[in-house]
Amino acid sequence: MSIASEFREFIARGNVVDLAVGVIIGGAFGAITKSLVDQVVMPPIGLLLGGVDFSTLQIVLKPDDPATEAVETVAIQYGAFINTIIQFLIIAFVVFLLVKGVNALRRQEADAPEPAAPPAPTPSEALLVEIRDLLKVQAAPPAPVARPAVAKAAPKTAAKTPAAKKPAARKKP
Repeated sequence: MSIASEFREFIARGNVVDLAVGVIIGGAFGAITKSLVDQVVMPPIGLLLGGVDFSTLQIVLKPDDPATEAVETVAIQYGAFINTIIQFLIIAFVVFLLVKGVNALRRQEADAPEPAAPPAPTPSEALLVEIRDLLKVQAAPPAPVARPAVAKAAPKTAAKTPAAKKPAARKKP
């Protein structure tokens, strides 16, 4: 079995192993999408908006205390949230395109015409078939007639059996 036919069979099946593989591929696709959004899509958008880096946009609720070494900043990072929303939209669009493609293939298979039945023979072909069948019957040797089996009579034995006595006839008075 070639790799292409195995791959086609793999795509056509739907079971738990395929689902697990899909989750793994989805995780890898998520990393690619994150890189696409963070490093390709958002920098030009930030540049168009005046040099804003969306990944650092935040609302600080409690600023960092310079007297301590620990980072104590409490902030709502809405820039990271915007990046995540854009990642989600890209993934949703790609999944939509994938499902649309699979549905188109399924519709194409369902709409494919079934192979047509062979056309009916023409009158001359039907006549030739009939003549051929008659010639086959005439050329065939006659079938043996099945005769019913006759049961053989048992040989008569010469053993004598005592004759039964007849009752005496009564005379009338």
